[in-house]
Amino acid sequence: MDTQTTRRALLLAAPALMLAGPALALNPADQALVDKAVAYLQGLPSARGRFVQTDPRGSVTQGVIYMQRPGRARFEYDAPSSLLVVSDGKVVSVADKRLKTVNRYFLSQTPLKLFLADEIRLDRGVAVTRVERRNDGFAITAQDRVGKTRGQIILTFGDSPMQLQGWKITDARNAETQVRLTSLVRTTDLDPGLFRAPFPRQPTQR
Repeated sequence: MDTQTTRRALLLAAPALMLAGPALALNPADQALVDKAVAYLQGLPSARGRFVQTDPRGSVTQGVIYMQRPGRARFEYDAPSSLLVVSDGKVVSVADKRLKTVNRYFLSQTPLKLFLADEIRLDRGVAVTRVERRNDGFAITAQDRVGKTRGQIILTFGDSPMQLQGWKITDARNAETQVRLTSLVRTTDLDPGLFRAPFPRQPTQR
């Protein structure tokens, strides 16, 4: 997968979080699941695990993910990919280590902001449009309340144990990118250097 594809698949699906419809009037059972998801994410200050990403072309890549709230994440893609995605809390860098190139975007412009925030909120700035129960857990479909571009993000959670399993982003052109998390575990010993922006800083793209 090239840098351009990854950039679109993982990060520039930010328009997929723009408003595409009204917020769902949740029934008590659905609201309880949303509250459960928020409590879980709020109680997950840092974690590491594996991810498998399927882009809109059907290409599959995988690697290691590190997450540390607020705002920090690192996606290390396995070889032969030379891609590295790092959020330092404010800016997300999409780098190609082989080509020594990097593109940078504000974290607030990416879907990562939804579950890397200091305070996780699914009732402020986000419209929950569907809560779906599944055999092994549940899924929450959300959209940003601002903007004009259609799209959505679906967060999936497992019940036994309670765990974030991944997310799927559908952009304005109905292109879907799915990130599945495996072996995600809480941790307290992540090296701060994991979240330093790769290569010298360049002007942030808006």
